[in-house]
Amino acid sequence: MDDHYNSKNGERTTEHADHEGERDRGSEETNESADPRVEQSLLEDEADADEAEREVEHGEGGHGHDGHGDSDGHGGHDDHDDHGGMHAGHEQMFRRRFFVSTLLSIPVLLYSETLQQWLGFSVPAFPGSEWINPVFAIIVFAYGGVPFLRMAVPELRDRSPGMMTLISMAISVAFVYSLASVVFPTTTAFFWELVTLIDIMLLGHWIEMRSVRRASSALNELAKLIPDTAERISEDGGVEEVPVSDLSKNDLVLVRPGANVPADGVVEEGDSDVNEAMITGESRPVSKEPGDEVIGGTVNGDGSLRVRITATGEETALAGIMRLVEEAQGSKSKTQVLADRAAGWLFYVAVASATVTAVAWTVATSFGGPVIERAVTVLVIACPHALGLAIPLVVAINTSLAARNGMLVRDRIAMERARELDTVVFDKTGTLTKGEQGIVDVETVDDLAEDEAFALAAAVEGDSEHMIAQAIREAADERGVEPPNATRFEALKGRGVRATVDSETVYVGGPNLLSQLDGDAPPALTKFAERAGSNAQTVVYLVREDEPVAAFALADVVREESYQVVEALHELGVEVAMLTGDSEDVARAVAEELGIDTVFAEVLPEDKDEKIGELQSGGNLVAMVGDGVNDAPALTRADVGIAIGSGTDVAVQSADVILVQNNPLDVVRLVKLSRASYRKMQQNLVWAAGYNVFAIPLAAGALAPFGILLSPAVGALLMSLSTVIVAINAQFLRRVDLDLPSLPGVSPPATPRLAD
Repeated sequence: MDDHYNSKNGERTTEHADHEGERDRGSEETNESADPRVEQSLLEDEADADEAEREVEHGEGGHGHDGHGDSDGHGGHDDHDDHGGMHAGHEQMFRRRFFVSTLLSIPVLLYSETLQQWLGFSVPAFPGSEWINPVFAIIVFAYGGVPFLRMAVPELRDRSPGMMTLISMAISVAFVYSLASVVFPTTTAFFWELVTLIDIMLLGHWIEMRSVRRASSALNELAKLIPDTAERISEDGGVEEVPVSDLSKNDLVLVRPGANVPADGVVEEGDSDVNEAMITGESRPVSKEPGDEVIGGTVNGDGSLRVRITATGEETALAGIMRLVEEAQGSKSKTQVLADRAAGWLFYVAVASATVTAVAWTVATSFGGPVIERAVTVLVIACPHALGLAIPLVVAINTSLAARNGMLVRDRIAMERARELDTVVFDKTGTLTKGEQGIVDVETVDDLAEDEAFALAAAVEGDSEHMIAQAIREAADERGVEPPNATRFEALKGRGVRATVDSETVYVGGPNLLSQLDGDAPPALTKFAERAGSNAQTVVYLVREDEPVAAFALADVVREESYQVVEALHELGVEVAMLTGDSEDVARAVAEELGIDTVFAEVLPEDKDEKIGELQSGGNLVAMVGDGVNDAPALTRADVGIAIGSGTDVAVQSADVILVQNNPLDVVRLVKLSRASYRKMQQNLVWAAGYNVFAIPLAAGALAPFGILLSPAVGALLMSLSTVIVAINAQFLRRVDLDLPSLPGVSPPATPRLAD
């Protein structure tokens, strides 16, 4: 049956292009994003007992994963557990300091004359009660303010003031000024503003660390899916329990029902359904039989499997997924870089504003306590904590959402750039199409019903393993046709197959079959074959008792999702292009069926990147969607490289984004998430910057001629409100609708459409 047809169209090559160098585009941002955050590096030095205990729990003994890494390169996920434990430790540290500092702040608030006047209450005085405010404020400053002071040191050392410098300046100025008020009673104290400022800073950092930890916790949960031990089958057939770290390539392991697959491998024996939702996002269990690949960490169903190990440790798909997501979490986005720079600018703005304020008020009145108070107020309310939260919270949630939806973002800049895409280029075979032969059309004569033709053909092809036979059987199954019994099956080399069905001799084969039988196809079938041939499709005939009664056209079947993704991208204002090595006729037929705007046909794999360059030279921001193998140069050249493939292909180094599921509709999810995330970043920056734009001039006394002065108390209130709004607004990103096909313009066709 090897010669069902004489030739086949081959678009793909197996050449693999690794991309290990730095990209020219965006190198500046990449280098900038590679620097570790000052805050993170200093927080690692926190040596308090609770944090150390938490790190030991997560890093050394978390989930009992001792031994998942070793010196032989089988390393597993200890590093990831350390990473998650570190964030958890930081979160607990800020949480503890927040609650302790808030508790210690209560006496300061109660004995604040300003709050008593505002709220109309009083507390009993007693000998020494005048020391409550300074004493408790000093404790809160020493305990709650220390992390910020420590994190400001490197910024000052590098002469690059930023977020931590501003925060430290605000609380330090408020602290020193308030202590001075104890010595000089005429000076207004900032004790209650100082403690609430520190409390709000701790709350904000607790929220940020909690968001980062939640974004990382998904990775830790994935790491815990790898079992501690595996049942390895020895050469004599015996089963021994060994640590997963002892597994090597080509080991044969037994995976019992309900157990987790210990490493990537290929099924050698057994049938079962495997739950891969934690890797691919596919909720339905995937049927596995001999020859199918399985991914480490997935959960076996009711059947027993014997799996030949193909990858262990850091080479597994799960390790690749965790590594890629960690890379994304460790990089900064363009907007984050902008926010950090804005904090640096704000430092100079605050100092300059305070200086100008002091000079102006001294000239207008005279130097004294009110002038110092006004300058200090400017410095205190310039604290940019809302600005510091504006981007990290959105990025942390964005990364978590992307990972949960099967999008592994290696480059955050690419994720942001996806919102601006105006052209998405798809590779055809295996991306827009299934990459396998399927029945795309059928023609019958002599009043033969199509279902009957499929039933006869499926019966004759029942024992064949040829891909055309499989396509015929699958088409019959989709139609719900039950093939009759066939006997006396015989392969006719170079021509087709023959079998007996209901006492009739039935053939299935290509044009050579008709030549052997000295039969001529009826005019209807001849025209059908000519039309199929013009579209480079393969034609096989159904012959009953030496009379051709039906013909089937086979081609690479277009995915049903491809119709949806093209329509959805058009609704989002994005043009769609297609790259293929197929002939112009075939490419045009598929493009017209899908509604694709631009087609590049008969393109060699090594020339695909040139086509991307042509689109870019026209001023387009281009994304390339391919399989990450022979599309590597094009993925690298594109503004956003998107590799699409199964979970075992996640380590494609040439792409910015890897789509774990082999579903082109995830490209639409990517664009939607990118746009939604950017909107949240913009909104948060407006709230954060708007506070300073509004508060600093008021604190400086810009409206003093009209009797309007911003007091430190009101400034602290505005700062608190800005921080809370930014934190809540970032959480709303979790509500973005990424479900498909509930996208604009996406509605699945009433009946499956096939490629011409």
